Amino acid sequence: MNLLQRIENKAKEKEMSVLNSGTKPQDNNIVSEPLANQAKKTKLLDTQSELYTIKYSEFKDRIYKRILVELRSKPVEEVIPLVDEVALEILSNNEEYKEVERDKLVNEIINDLEGFGPINPLLLDHDINEIMVNGPYQVYVERKGKIEMTDVKFRNDEHVLNVIDKIVAPIGRRIDESSPMVDARLPDGSRVNAIISPLALDGPTITIRKFSKIPFEIDDLIRFGTLNGNVARFLEACVKARLNVFVSGGTGSGKTTTLNVLSSFIPSEERIVTIEDSAELQLSQEHVIRLESRPANIEGRGEITIRDLVKNSLRMRPERIIVGEVRGAEALDMLQAMNTGHDGSLATGHSNSPRDMIARLETMVLMAGYDLPIRAIREQIAGALDLIIQQTRCKDGVRRITNVTEVQGMEGDVIVLQDIFTFDHESIDSSGKVAGKLLPNGIVPGFYPLFERSGIDLPTGIFDYLCIS
Repeated sequence: MNLLQRIENKAKEKEMSVLNSGTKPQDNNIVSEPLANQAKKTKLLDTQSELYTIKYSEFKDRIYKRILVELRSKPVEEVIPLVDEVALEILSNNEEYKEVERDKLVNEIINDLEGFGPINPLLLDHDINEIMVNGPYQVYVERKGKIEMTDVKFRNDEHVLNVIDKIVAPIGRRIDESSPMVDARLPDGSRVNAIISPLALDGPTITIRKFSKIPFEIDDLIRFGTLNGNVARFLEACVKARLNVFVSGGTGSGKTTTLNVLSSFIPSEERIVTIEDSAELQLSQEHVIRLESRPANIEGRGEITIRDLVKNSLRMRPERIIVGEVRGAEALDMLQAMNTGHDGSLATGHSNSPRDMIARLETMVLMAGYDLPIRAIREQIAGALDLIIQQTRCKDGVRRITNVTEVQGMEGDVIVLQDIFTFDHESIDSSGKVAGKLLPNGIVPGFYPLFERSGIDLPTGIFDYLCIS
């Protein structure tokens, strides 16, 4: 007697027990009848659901076995059109599977074969920004800035591990007990982080930050509410005038998206070198060299850090250097590059405010291992950076630029910062929507003459505090 027969017999016993357990209500207890009937129906529904799940799983396993036995030598492209035929043949020869939704099952198998399993439909959904797999039975997504639970489930931990391997293997990364964490990327540049047992106690965990297959443009950011037209014109002028720009913000605030849009303003004839942990930037220019760091191998050798790549990029005749994220000792080399003729560089970093970004840069420079005085570090920062763009993910889920800040230089031992545009937070309505505007502070930046020398026409009127776009 197989497992399915045992469960069916058990279900019949349950059903008979439920039907025989009902007693006629007494006249003085007439309210108990509907409650008893409801209990019977609930038990019957639970039993039917359990049976359906077992049949569905067994049907799926049979299809997988047929594929492995008969079609394993064929390429995936040839196997996919045959999956439906195999399912139909098994279904016609096994009457017990007639209730199973064949189309749904076949789609799941195809997603496993050519995509990334159960999360493949989520990756194709343009409204989803982030996918969070918390073990095999719990998958969350971020949709329009809000996190919500989905009905997507994996079969077991091994199923999740297979999807992780499918993601990391093509880019030369690995994940196992000796190296249970990995940063990777999907073919479209979407960022992936995975962590497995023994570090993840509730099963393998995957976090995917999706990026649009078609890179966003500045008009998209205006439409999303990230910035307004005047700030967009100003930032375009800053990039074209070869100012060194730093995009700062918290996790998930949209720094990489903004950096990608800013990079689109770089003239196509310039040579650009991008440096990232996982290559995510989607530049439209032709003359682009993309560099990606490399973790250590299983023997602990062969690691190539962001700092190594920044040093090497200086020998590659770059006209622009773009560092995807500065988080360590590479900050010193990046600042030196900005101070030695590599103007127009772009980078991102984590911080809560422009002032906090300056403090974090000081700390990261000290991580380089040199005993430099704080004043010398601050002079390097003040001389290298021209502009800090602070980005925030607001409570309504919208990513907004909250500060556009000029780095004016040093006064004594302090780096002087001056906000050019600031987000004026007005109110939050009953639905949680944040109301406010990104307004100028009425101050013309000190580097404005550089726009004129670069032949960029930017009216000073956009800095007037009465000017709203």
